[in-house]
Amino acid sequence: MAARGSGSRLTELSHGAGCACKISAADLSELRRVVPPSDDQALLVGLDPADDAAVYRLADDLALVQTVDFFTPIVDDPRDFGRIAATNALSDVYAMGATPLLALNIVAFSLERLGADVLADILAGGAEVAAEAGVAIAGGHSIDDPEPKYGMTVSGIVHPNEVLMAKSGQPGDELYLTKPLGGGLITTAAKRGLVQTGWLETAVEVMTTLNADAAAAARQAGAHALTDVTGFGLLGHLHEICESSGVAAEVEAAAVPALPGALELAASGRALAGGSARNAADTERFTTYTEGVEPERRVLLSDAMTSGGLLAAVPPGAVMEGTRIGVLVDGEPGTISVA
Repeated sequence: MAARGSGSRLTELSHGAGCACKISAADLSELRRVVPPSDDQALLVGLDPADDAAVYRLADDLALVQTVDFFTPIVDDPRDFGRIAATNALSDVYAMGATPLLALNIVAFSLERLGADVLADILAGGAEVAAEAGVAIAGGHSIDDPEPKYGMTVSGIVHPNEVLMAKSGQPGDELYLTKPLGGGLITTAAKRGLVQTGWLETAVEVMTTLNADAAAAARQAGAHALTDVTGFGLLGHLHEICESSGVAAEVEAAAVPALPGALELAASGRALAGGSARNAADTERFTTYTEGVEPERRVLLSDAMTSGGLLAAVPPGAVMEGTRIGVLVDGEPGTISVA
């Protein structure tokens, strides 16, 4: 779908797509070092170790959760772009075990080039998702920019003793993934005219599904650690859990669910996003594969997802929503073996 008044598709106007336009995890790790850590005892979750959102204790029974997330268009339909971006931003609050309450829009857009109607559709998509989540949009900030971007800052609340963090995984915890992978492959293929009927529609449905129910299921299962799978891919986000928790992980490649068409595209090599390629290179530092893991499965595990599912580390035998894909084990912190 072309942006009205421009003759251009939204995805043609951006250098990347969705969370694949993120700065690499390795580069961010270096950059975080120039920001001095806070010694405020009320800051429960901050820069180190990395997590999905910041958490600040306001009272003995109340903590504030804050996150910000925005990106370039991942699909050409403006309303779907808004829906995906809003779902993705809200996900970081759910991943902390919190309830989102308030959002502010972040907009970078050229009204002259693209027209007000396109931006109105993007904002309407975001508002639709916020309403579904019971979140109030109270304003925002916009700048003129030839490369469109949209997202939200989101604030939520949680009891300080009920925060679910990435750093709390334990050996023996079972790993569950609540959404299939392959969104980066599907949307890159769509940009290049390579998708088959139904592939993109299914991916959009997955990317616009809130992680609220999955987060509630993780809490019910007694999850020790929780994060969402987005731009750094499954292995990148699992590495963060392992490194901060002081454990290693074993992943069963064949068990990891994939969106329709994702494995075919991975095998073809024709739909690899730049962010996914960076992810794959980064995983070489901490991932080992057994000989039988197929190449397309390796690509899938590093796919730069946007608005992906939750990755939960739950006690052995716990009943959890999603697919069991592996286990946390004793070993060199941060390392992952894939069989």
